[in-house]
Amino acid sequence: MLPLEGIKILDLSRLAPGPFCSMMLGDLGADVLLVEAPADGKLAAAILGGTADPERAAAYNVMGRNKRSIVLNLREPEAREVFYRLADTVDVVLEGFRPGVVKRLGVDYETLAARNPRLVYCSLSGYGQTGPYSQMVGHDINYISIGGALGMIGWPGQPPAIPVNVIADFAGGGMHAAYGILAALIARERTGRGQHVDIAMSDGVLYLLASVAGAVLAGGPSPTPGATALNGGLPHYNVYQCGDGGWISIGSLEPHFFANLCKVLGCEEYIPHQYDGSKRAEIALHFKKQFLTKTRDEWFEILKQTDICAAPVYSMDEALRDPHNLARQMVVEVRHPTLGAVRQPGIGTKLSDTPGEVRTTAPVAGQHTDDVLHALGYGPQAIADLRARGVVG
Repeated sequence: MLPLEGIKILDLSRLAPGPFCSMMLGDLGADVLLVEAPADGKLAAAILGGTADPERAAAYNVMGRNKRSIVLNLREPEAREVFYRLADTVDVVLEGFRPGVVKRLGVDYETLAARNPRLVYCSLSGYGQTGPYSQMVGHDINYISIGGALGMIGWPGQPPAIPVNVIADFAGGGMHAAYGILAALIARERTGRGQHVDIAMSDGVLYLLASVAGAVLAGGPSPTPGATALNGGLPHYNVYQCGDGGWISIGSLEPHFFANLCKVLGCEEYIPHQYDGSKRAEIALHFKKQFLTKTRDEWFEILKQTDICAAPVYSMDEALRDPHNLARQMVVEVRHPTLGAVRQPGIGTKLSDTPGEVRTTAPVAGQHTDDVLHALGYGPQAIADLRARGVVG
């Protein structure tokens, strides 16, 4: 048994945050039906590198796994009727448009909830459904700017360092939305009613920074790049280049970890001065020189044996080969009907009794249109007619 088995989701979202949300829910057993526009298949292929083979593009589209696909042109009344019939029977609708788009398409929360009061409807957008920025366009870099994250990442005197789109798109957006949907489903068990879940990626960023924001609201200073305990301001919570050009990360915040680090690096005299600001530059220089004396992997072998918070800074291909990540099943294989075994990232959420599962690779856009319409009672001729008129694909 899968933990979300029996939960049905219609996914209208595009690009990264929404598909990551529904991937998470699909990995745990939810039945996710992608409702794609006629051009979405081409868009997905372009994002994945412009491959001319849609089947291969789908097989390696990780965020489309464990899902089915129907193509509906929601600008057509008949396509909206198909969508309504589907929405009447599902638990969740997920959309990721700018506020107002679903209203114009006639598939907004109010319209669908009037038909299905138990529906959980999640709107995932950059700035949310309300507020002065709600109609602004944006991407991860913009949301982490508004949410306060980008301004504290990097080094003093340098431009802010732009992280990949993990903070807003995937954590503040997709994961935040999955959490909101699950909370609404639990609430529905108590109230019998669904509700509208309004997820803003900018909210999610600020929420992730709750600890930092709380300290500032209490009167503390606003963090600046490379100046605080957790963003590069301390020599014992930092990264160092090694003799082979690789980098190692050190996170020895607690005094006993710092003492162990100093012993290994041959500078026990610094143990009493862990948080002595006057010694900070001197300690950092010593660490920098010592780490240049061995390769990254040599240092990791030494440090991991001595109760020190340390890890190599991996490229993604190295992370995918790391023995711990492999032992944790963070790389798995899923069978594809023509391509054979396809390797994909594993499932981060580990449940002892009802674990998730990567069951299928992503569908080609519209792969399940006929099956879905047939289940709704449409006959072969009616389906062919809808397809010929561009209502479905």
